Amino acid sequence: MDRKDKPKVIQSYEKLSKELREQIKLVYPEGYIQHLIEFTNAKGELVSALPFETDEKVYLIKMSDIKAQEIIELDDDYEDGSLKKSVREKYEDEYSDVDYLSENENYNEE
Repeated sequence: MDRKDKPKVIQSYEKLSKELREQIKLVYPEGYIQHLIEFTNAKGELVSALPFETDEKVYLIKMSDIKAQEIIELDDDYEDGSLKKSVREKYEDEYSDVDYLSENENYNEE
């Protein structure tokens, strides 16, 4: 499915499934703040969000710079702003069959 044909879902990080949150960590192992984009929502408000694409949908995960930083600081999977190597390896094994992860432009960026 072509990216422009996929439905766009705007959602908060907290409402995502555990699996999606883990996959997002693989795509953004150095944190989220530098990958946030801004767009105007249907109400005309400027919103910042983290883009994440699956085979079925394009997610825009609502978060501010401050929220993006807090998520990483409070997450035990991260240490000094980076995904721990052991956690990364665990998630890579767990999601090795998820094709869209390897197709994501930020995946395996080091």
